[in-house]
Amino acid sequence: MCIGDELLIGQTINTNAGWLGQQLNSIGIRVARTTVIADDKHEIRAALDELSARSQLIIITGGLGPTKDDITKKTLCEYFESTLVVHQPTLDRVTEFFASKNIPLLEMNKQQALVPANCTVVDNTRGTAPGMWIEKSGVVIISMPGVPYEMKGIMDDGLLDKLKLHFNQPDIVHRTILTMGIGESMLADKIIDWEDSLAEHNIRLAYLPSPGMVKLRMSGYEVESGEKLNAVLDTKEAELIQLVGSYIFGHGKETLEEIVGRLLSKNNKTLSIAESCTGGNLSKLITSIPGSSQYYLGSVTSYQNEIKTNLLGVKSALIAEKGVVSREVAEQMAMGVRSLMNADFALATTGIAGPEGGSPEAPIGTVCIAVAGPSGVESATFKFGINRHRNIEMSSNTALNMLRKEILGSIAC
Repeated sequence: MCIGDELLIGQTINTNAGWLGQQLNSIGIRVARTTVIADDKHEIRAALDELSARSQLIIITGGLGPTKDDITKKTLCEYFESTLVVHQPTLDRVTEFFASKNIPLLEMNKQQALVPANCTVVDNTRGTAPGMWIEKSGVVIISMPGVPYEMKGIMDDGLLDKLKLHFNQPDIVHRTILTMGIGESMLADKIIDWEDSLAEHNIRLAYLPSPGMVKLRMSGYEVESGEKLNAVLDTKEAELIQLVGSYIFGHGKETLEEIVGRLLSKNNKTLSIAESCTGGNLSKLITSIPGSSQYYLGSVTSYQNEIKTNLLGVKSALIAEKGVVSREVAEQMAMGVRSLMNADFALATTGIAGPEGGSPEAPIGTVCIAVAGPSGVESATFKFGINRHRNIEMSSNTALNMLRKEILGSIAC
């Protein structure tokens, strides 16, 4: 239960719910619902009534600051018919914190040490408002600050372990396989029999599509033996590779930019990029990986045709004949930036990201991508869609996957 008007009006993005869901799931606690409510005691009480009737655990974030609009603590006191008492260790920590900063300790700051008498205090080493653990009628209610840095600290500093011991749930084991180049429905059709076979092992499969790729997540529960479950997952993953291995590019939380960077670094190869429609996004992805300076030389963001011709050596006659959005132009861009920077591999993108532009021959979402390497240059044309940001993301991911395949092919040769 996430409390805050700022969440409801979109002023603040609710990242707490996603992070908590991941952490709870990892210890076998299934999240059935996420509720976002206003800073209003009637809303808080109504949500507690509803959730207490259907849940064993309620985690609350938000509304524990020193200002008047932070009403969670008072409302919990009223709801559980308790009173506020001073938690001396918290008061000592708050006092010490303000003294160390040479900041006057106000009365409202002291009130951070007030907690319901019926709660167990959960230490907050990253802020002044403590967490609170309350049990009633078999339901555990935990209230924590809404500041993500503080909330995550409370969970990591021992609350997650305490929850695991209290509920004694079997761990959930996840296997995530990353695919690209095949749509969700076509992928599902190719693995339909394999997917049906998972049920006999109590393994669930989830399809998680994102621009240009589909993640397949197998989830199993360690009821008896984690070793036995992992062996089953190994077998099922091997079967999946036999079915759709040509579309699989990674596992778990890997990203294409990580995988490409690892391949380049391992084989002492370098990369340069020429971008048009992706506008620097490819370079941003590559340089988001620590250590990318080992293999990434640089890029040319060639939005205007003059840059393509003057810097990358694309012939004006070719642009006039084939159009700037063409495989031929993409190929010359890739070869040009590879030569310019003396790189082992090069990527190039040219297209119409939208939402304006396009023609009958090259509608919005048309993107040409080329990859140049020791064995030559390869290119392809794609038709993505009409959303500009999605087109840029899909173009970038597709280009990185083409590069991954080219590097692997070059290594094999």
